Amino acid sequence: MSDITRIDQNARRSRASVFGDLVFLAGQVADTKTADITQQTREALAKVDDMLARAGTDKSRLLSVQVWLKTMDDFDAMNAVYDAWVVPGNAPTRACGKVELADPAYRIEVIAVAARS
Repeated sequence: MSDITRIDQNARRSRASVFGDLVFLAGQVADTKTADITQQTREALAKVDDMLARAGTDKSRLLSVQVWLKTMDDFDAMNAVYDAWVVPGNAPTRACGKVELADPAYRIEVIAVAARS
């Protein structure tokens, strides 16, 4: 049985968990809460990139992405950033929905699953 590696863990959560060749990312949000959806999307996706690197993989190995938006009014602007970020030919499965986020200043949260090898 494979061991589980937890990355950036505290009492409540791990920002990433690795089990075998799978990497599970917790929700990634922007650092700049006052930013518009374009900047918040860039920041959240940069965190996805960082967490994937820390787990030994990258966005070309993404299997699934969930995008949670505060409002679907941000859908097109988020997609403009997301579409430029995704590796051509390696688009993961994706779901996107409107949710009430933990902090109303956040406009987006991104959750992902990737392969390592």
